[in-house]
Amino acid sequence: MLDETMGLGADRGCECVGYQAHDPQGNEDNAATLNMLINSVRFTGGIGTVGVFVPQDPGAKDELAKQGKAAIDFGTHWFKGQTMGSGQAPVKRYNRRLRDLIAAGKATPSWIVSHEISLDQAADAYKNFDARSKGWTKVLIKPGMSNGKKEN
Repeated sequence: MLDETMGLGADRGCECVGYQAHDPQGNEDNAATLNMLINSVRFTGGIGTVGVFVPQDPGAKDELAKQGKAAIDFGTHWFKGQTMGSGQAPVKRYNRRLRDLIAAGKATPSWIVSHEISLDQAADAYKNFDARSKGWTKVLIKPGMSNGKKEN
């Protein structure tokens, strides 16, 4: 980003990964994307944080992350006069409109679904999600399915 902006940085950046951010080798670093944004967003620019950060992550390998904390470069963030907003998306505000777009065929979010499972497979699906198993993106749990096969 710095190369593309003659070293100035982007006007805005958005952190969309959250506490499960990791380096290319797969090592978790919950501050990685925030620190990259702090470095690549311009002076007085803004950073939006919509990725999920949790109050505690007992399974984390890092002591700060276990407590829901991240080692961000706050000194550079402050020095650059950047603003940072965070919080959960108000999904209920958009539910009906999005449903209507899907029903009308104007939006097709199904491409992100990696698995359709029955309710009795949910525990295993959560294990795969938690283990970050390859290929597990979004899972639809369908109570009308039995052992992975649709019931008609």
